[in-house]
Amino acid sequence: MEDIKIKLAGLWVGAMFCYLYADVLAFFVPGHLAEILAGEIGGMAIDDFFLAASAGIMVPPILMIFLSLVLKVKANRRLNIIVGMVYTLIGVSMAAMAFMSFSVGYLIYGTVESILTVLIIWYAWTWPKQGGDST
Repeated sequence: MEDIKIKLAGLWVGAMFCYLYADVLAFFVPGHLAEILAGEIGGMAIDDFFLAASAGIMVPPILMIFLSLVLKVKANRRLNIIVGMVYTLIGVSMAAMAFMSFSVGYLIYGTVESILTVLIIWYAWTWPKQGGDST
């Protein structure tokens, strides 16, 4: 059981690195940094709402690293399945947008993110039942 918790936490770490490096990769796109310095991204203003929304998107997978290690099985299984599904949808959406815009780097990150979150769902879904199912 502890092995599955470690696998889940490790998968969330891998997903977080993909999210981080995809954002870092964006700095190398011509004009992107100038756009950020001008206070907008893709026509959206970089304001408090944008920063709060960005935090709201990135905080759950950050928390999942720790929560995967400490939550009891039942809550752990459910939360990993739910959050994993949400971030799989985000990853697939990002990969689809990257495919449509011929952005190979983002396509790779979006695909890997999606694979990692599908693995999170699979490990949580197939978590073996234990006596009492509480640890």
